[in-house]
Amino acid sequence: MVNDQMVKKWYMVNDQMVNDFMNSSSAKERRALILRLLEQKEEVQVSELSRETGISEVTIRKDLTILQNRRLLVRTRGGAMRRPVENLAEDTAIDKKQMFNFKEKERIGAEAAKMIKEGDFIMLDSGTTTLEVARHLGKFHDLHIVTNAMNIATELMAYKHFDVILLGGNVRVNSHSTVGPLALSLLRNFSGYKLFLGVDSFSIENGVSTPSLEEALLNQIMIQQAAQVIAVFDSSKFNKRSYMHIADAGEIDCIITDRAIPTGMISKLKNAGVEVRTV
Repeated sequence: MVNDQMVKKWYMVNDQMVNDFMNSSSAKERRALILRLLEQKEEVQVSELSRETGISEVTIRKDLTILQNRRLLVRTRGGAMRRPVENLAEDTAIDKKQMFNFKEKERIGAEAAKMIKEGDFIMLDSGTTTLEVARHLGKFHDLHIVTNAMNIATELMAYKHFDVILLGGNVRVNSHSTVGPLALSLLRNFSGYKLFLGVDSFSIENGVSTPSLEEALLNQIMIQQAAQVIAVFDSSKFNKRSYMHIADAGEIDCIITDRAIPTGMISKLKNAGVEVRTV
């Protein structure tokens, strides 16, 4: 946490920017200056901005909420942090993904666990949200689980009473997952499972997509051989498109996401035959 002395030092260096903030004549200018502040430091606090600029905390909170809804920053407890540069062609490392929307992912994981029954055969795709599904299986005693994610397999080992199979293959460092010919060959031995699919990008027009060709090939087989496909992802993934197509929207049976889902998206998904659960 940034202390007051550090805050004052930072604002002394950026005094002109603070003066601009205080003298902003419109909400548009004020919000632009908030984004400029986030270019200089990764996180800002509502109390800091209010104290140093004289703008009310209520007004600043409204500004931060509007900027978050426009996906220009990420709200935190008491402030906001810089949003990572979104480049759909970039294969973002999983440790960076875990930093964002973690509360939403936790709730999605808990909701997904409600769709599992004792004795089920499930498959957990790699991803930060599917990892949260794994973290909410404590009430079960008899599950058969296949995953291509090394970190998820490690999480499942803590339960000690599940039948867990980790797909072999080439290891992708960014996603902690296995891919390639060996993983595909092993995957074809399984069918009839409930698939919990991680998602990088989703849109009604283009369906599910990813920046990784190897991940796309593996996910396509997962979907083809699943009895039920449940996509778990937070609302920031909607209306995005990446290079490698995985599946059309209609190939997904259910989507579990958070309540910030874009306006009108639920009705479009239902028209495509997709069940939607929001948390």
